[in-house]
Parts: sequence; structure tokens; C-alpha cells
Amino acid sequence: MTEAEICDIDPAFEAIEPAETRAPVIFNSPHSGRVYPPHFIEQVRLDLPLLRRSEDTGVDALFAGVVERGMPLMRVHFPRSMVDVNREPYELDPRMFDGRLPTFANTRSMRVAGGLGTIPRVVGEAQEIYARRLPVDEALVRIETLYKPYHRALRRLIASVHRAFGEALLVDCHSMPSMAPVREDRPRADIVIGDRYGTSCSPAVGDLIEGVLRARGYNVVRNKPYAGGFITEHYGQPQTGVHAVQIEINRAIYMDERTYRPTADFARLQADLMTLAEALARLPLDRAGDWRIAAE
Repeated sequence: MTEAEICDIDPAFEAIEPAETRAPVIFNSPHSGRVYPPHFIEQVRLDLPLLRRSEDTGVDALFAGVVERGMPLMRVHFPRSMVDVNREPYELDPRMFDGRLPTFANTRSMRVAGGLGTIPRVVGEAQEIYARRLPVDEALVRIETLYKPYHRALRRLIASVHRAFGEALLVDCHSMPSMAPVREDRPRADIVIGDRYGTSCSPAVGDLIEGVLRARGYNVVRNKPYAGGFITEHYGQPQTGVHAVQIEINRAIYMDERTYRPTADFARLQADLMTLAEALARLPLDRAGDWRIAAE
């Protein structure tokens, strides 16, 4: 099996940049990929509707309008169930593979234990993806040909914006199921802002997002149950002028979770998110207390 057959997606991801970048804000949709290569489909034991439960369906479309507003959008086309770029590069469960993993692989993280490593073992409510073990070499091919090129492109984009503006804000865009697992003790909010408990970005960023979205009638919470994954933690270095924040959107407020089709509320949410994007574009990242001016 060749690399091309294993990872038969072209392009695997794309960075959509405006003709002129007018603000130091980058939007990223790492889990909205919905191109399922034939080789991958042959390996799995689940049908496509079940596999799609791990997709952030439609999130790239919700944020597509940022490009015409002068801000770049990065989006992935391969599915999260195949490779999850919001993980360390080698968070791998040895029970999934035939052969020895590299000695540097992280086999003991909580995400690996839950079946949600770089090559996920489960989707949805702990439903096993694969019918049998995967060759280790195939896992490494996926990482080398999909995961690593994506992160190289994202780093280049962040560096380019940071050079141009002296600062950069990465907005990592996700969606969440409306039905919470049993372990959560309350219904899920409409929006969850994740800033790694105040460590991945200026407090002004979360305050702005919360203020704009609450003003439009959304129920917004911070960091619970999602504080931000690898991307938010890894790229969010506010002391260097690079900020990162995660936004999780409750799928029930814009789509039918059974059919994966947008509802009549999709357009309203899309418009509200563009209002948010425009406010973030005006946010003075180097002055943490000035977000209210930017929002006016």
C-alpha cells in the first residue's frame, strides 16, 4: 500500500488567505474534514453516519466569511477519525497497532486512554472504529503526510501574520454534541470558550468573545467542559504576542445532528460569528483592558 493510497486526499488541507490581510486574526477549523479515503473506509467497522459523529460538521462554512473580511481561514479536509491534528504528533495507543511504536510515542496520556489519540480508536460514545489492528507503519505514514504538513502550514501562517502585525490571534473553531455524557452534571451551553484557564491568550480575548455572543442571546461559558486542546495550548504563547483561543459551538443551534444538515438557524449564527470576527479584528491584543472599545 503506497502513501498516496493510504492518504488519498488532495488537498489534505488548505489555508485560504485574503487578497489583503487586514487584521492579525487567523481562524482554524481542524475537525471539519469530511473526505473519507476509500482505503480508510475499507478498514473501519462503522458506517459513515457513525464515523461522522467526530466531525465538526459545517464549522468551516460558519466561519468562511472571515476571508472576505481580511482574515485567513485554515481548514482540514481529512476526517478527524483518521488523524486528529488537535493532539500531540505521537499520542498513540499501542493496543491499536501491529508492530512497535517509536520509543518517543506518548502512550500514557489521558486522551490515549480514552481512545482519542492522534490516530483515534473510538468515535461517539466509545464506539470502536477499526475491525482489526493497524500496521504501525500506516499510522506513521498518516502522521508524516497529513499531521505534520498541516502543522507546518499553520506555523507558517501564524509566523507570517505575527511578522506583519507584531501580534497574532489564532481562533480554533470546533463544535460539540448537544447531548452531554452522563458525567456532566448540567446541559451544555451554546458556546464554550477555551483559553486553557487564562494561559493561552490575553484575558481581553475571552472577555470580548463572551460579551459579543452574550449580547446576541447565546449562553456562553468558559473552559468547562472544553478548555482547549493541543492546538490552543501549543500555539497560545501570549508572552510572545501569539494568542490562541478555542470556540466550541453546540451543534443543535445550527444543524440537525441526525442528518448533518444545517437548520434555518445556520444563517443567523453565521452572521453573529462574523460580527464577532469583526470585533476580534479591532481588538488591541497588547492592551488587555481595552476590549470594550474594540467591541463598540
